[in-house]
Amino acid sequence: MIDPILPLQKRVSEALSAAFPEVEKGVDLAVHRSEHADYQCDVAMALARKVRKAPKAVAQALVEKLTPDEALASAVISGPGFINLMLRAEYLAAELGRMGHDPRLGAALAATPEKIVIDYSSPNLAKEMHVGHLRSTLIGDALARVLEFQGHTVIRQNHIGDWGTPFGMLLEYMRDQGIDGASSGLKELSTFYRAARAKFDSDPAFANRARLRVVQLQALEPETLALWRALIGVTLDNLDILYQRLGVTLKREHVAGESQYNPELANVCAELEAKGVARISDGALCAFPPGFTNREGEQLPLILRKQDGGFTYGTTDLAALKYRVQTLQATRVVYVVGAPQATHLAMVYAIGRMAGWVPENVRLEHVAFGSVLGEDKKILKSRAGEALSLGSLLDEAVDRARKLIDEKSAELPEETKATLANSVGIGAIKYADLGNDHARDYIFDLNRMVAFEGNTGPYLMYAHARIHSILRKAAEDGISFQGGAIVLAEPQERALALELLQFPQTVERVGETLQGHRLSQHLYALATAYSAFYRDCPVLKAEGATRTSRLQLCQLTARVLELGLRLLSITAPEQM
Repeated sequence: MIDPILPLQKRVSEALSAAFPEVEKGVDLAVHRSEHADYQCDVAMALARKVRKAPKAVAQALVEKLTPDEALASAVISGPGFINLMLRAEYLAAELGRMGHDPRLGAALAATPEKIVIDYSSPNLAKEMHVGHLRSTLIGDALARVLEFQGHTVIRQNHIGDWGTPFGMLLEYMRDQGIDGASSGLKELSTFYRAARAKFDSDPAFANRARLRVVQLQALEPETLALWRALIGVTLDNLDILYQRLGVTLKREHVAGESQYNPELANVCAELEAKGVARISDGALCAFPPGFTNREGEQLPLILRKQDGGFTYGTTDLAALKYRVQTLQATRVVYVVGAPQATHLAMVYAIGRMAGWVPENVRLEHVAFGSVLGEDKKILKSRAGEALSLGSLLDEAVDRARKLIDEKSAELPEETKATLANSVGIGAIKYADLGNDHARDYIFDLNRMVAFEGNTGPYLMYAHARIHSILRKAAEDGISFQGGAIVLAEPQERALALELLQFPQTVERVGETLQGHRLSQHLYALATAYSAFYRDCPVLKAEGATRTSRLQLCQLTARVLELGLRLLSITAPEQM
C-alpha cells in the first residue's frame, strides 16, 4: 500500500528511541494530516510526564533527531509540543508516480483475506420499500464493495422480513376478504397490509386468529403456505427492479429471508435449552444473557418460543447467526441495521457465544445507523403521513436532476440528458446518505442533494466530468502526457498531491472501521483540492513539463474520483 505516513512514523519512532532511550516501547506518537503542515506529530502530555520534561522540551529533543532525509524536508516545533512535518516535493511526486502505475491506485489487498457475511437492506415483503430501507441498503452495499475490493470474500445476506406476525395479519385478512395474492400488485398488497394492521390493533378476535395463522405458517399448513408463496413472488419481482434501479449489487440469490430458518427454529430452542442457555419463564422459553437489564434492574429476556408455541424474531436471528458462522464459515459477520436494534443484536451475539456457536476469533459487528428525517426533524413521511415510498423518492430526485441538467447542459442530446438525470438524481441521494456519519440522523433535503455546489454527489460527478473534458481537449490537440515526470512547484499542486495520497489509507480505514462516510469525506476533500488547483494552475495553457505534470495530476484525480465513487455505488459520468 502506498502510504506517505509510514516513513514519517518510522523516523518519529527512531527519534523517540534516540532522544529518550529510557522510555519503554509502546509509546504512540502518531503522525496525522494537519492543516498547518503536510503532517503533524503530537508530543503527548503522557510522554512529557513520563520523561519529566515540558512538552516543548520533549518536542525540541525529537526535532534534533529528525534531520532531513530523502522523504522528510523539515521538522518544526509548533505550539506547546506539536511537531509539524513537511515532505520533500520530489518524494511526493515519486509516490504519485507509483500510485499512477498501480491499477488499484495504491490500495493494498488485505494481508489476511476473510470470509465476511454482511446482512443489509432487509425489507419486509408484501410492502413497498420505503425511505426507511434506504440507509441499510446503501450503507451495506458500499461496505460490501469496499470489502470485496480489499480481497475479502463477501457473502451478501438480504434477511428479508417474510415471516412472523406481520404475515399472519396479512394472510388472515386476505383470507377473510377472499383475496388472491397472485393477482395483486405490490401497491395493493401494501394497502391490504395497512388494513390488516388496523384490524389487528382494533379487533382482538382477528388478532388472535392472525397469531394462530403465524403458527400455521410456521407449521407449513398447505393453504396458508400457498397464499404466502404468491405474496413472495410479487414482492421479490418488485425488489429486483428497485435494486437494479438503485444500482446496488444485491441479487435474487442473496435473499436469505426469515422463512429460510424456519426448519431450524425448534432445534435452536432445544439446543439452547439443553445447554442451559435458555429456560422456561412464565410459559415461554427465554434466554437471559448476563449484563442485560431493564429499567428496574431486572434481567432482560430474549424470548425464543412464546406461550402459544410460536417462535420470535430473536429465534430466527439466532438460527441465522449459527448458520452464518458454522455453515458459511464466516470469520466476520456485519449487520447493517438501525440503531434501535442495538440491544437486541447485542443479546443475540451474547447468546450465540454462550451456546458455543461463535468462537471468540469471529467478529460480530453492528453498523448502527440513524434515521432519515424531514425538514421538521421528524421521520420522513409522505404528505399523507405514511412512510415515503422509495420508488417515488427516486422519481422525484431524477426529475429535479433533469431540470438542472436542462439548464446547465441544454446542448446535450436528449438521450444523454435522460441517462445523466438518472445517474445524477440517484447518485445525489446515495451520496447524501453515505456522506453522513451512519450513526447519526440526517435531514433529507432534495434541493440541496441535487445541487452542483457544496458537499454533494453532483459536485463530485461534475468535478470528474470537468477533468475528462480537459483530457479530451488534450487528446484532440494531440498533447501527449503519459510517462512524464510529476513536478509539484505550486502550493495547490502540493495540496492536491497530499489529498490523492490519502486514498489508499482511507480505503483501508473504511474496511476496518466500517465507517463508509470516511470515503465520502475524502472524495469531497479531493474534489475541493482539485477545484483550487484548477482555478490557480492553468493546465492546457501551461507549456512543456509543467503542462505534462498537471495533466497527469488531472488524470490521477479522475481515476481516484471514479474508483472512490464506484465503491460507493455511484456512477461517475465523463460528460455533464
